Amino acid sequence: MKATVTWNGQMSFTGMSASGVQIPIDASKEAGGQDSGARPMELLLHGLAGCTGIDVIAILTKMRLEVRSFYMEVEGTRASDHPKRFTDIHLHYVFEGDLPEDKVVRAIRLSKEKYCSVSHSLNAAITASYSINGVKGKEIL
Repeated sequence: MKATVTWNGQMSFTGMSASGVQIPIDASKEAGGQDSGARPMELLLHGLAGCTGIDVIAILTKMRLEVRSFYMEVEGTRASDHPKRFTDIHLHYVFEGDLPEDKVVRAIRLSKEKYCSVSHSLNAAITASYSINGVKGKEIL
């Protein structure tokens, strides 16, 4: 896997993925940027959510379950000292559909423990919780 990241001036960069997708990257105005792109740490959270989201949908589909709606809320806590890495990341999976809770929990666990290469590339403590049809389930460690 390969990516190219090109400097555009100031703190602005454009990432080009191997699949040809351009990703604008920039710093905040306080850090000398123009807010013209996502921050690198935001992209890391998006990468984690995208990875586990793809896993979970693939697993639920293989279980022949129909998901009507699905999104994730991702929250990362960063250390106060440099390099200000993520120390904790919480993923909250929100589903709509006729989904048995045990199957949803199994899909999330399989993604977290076996399949999600992004989460296995991080050093943060990652927790997860879920909601099905507006009813919050238990936290999954």
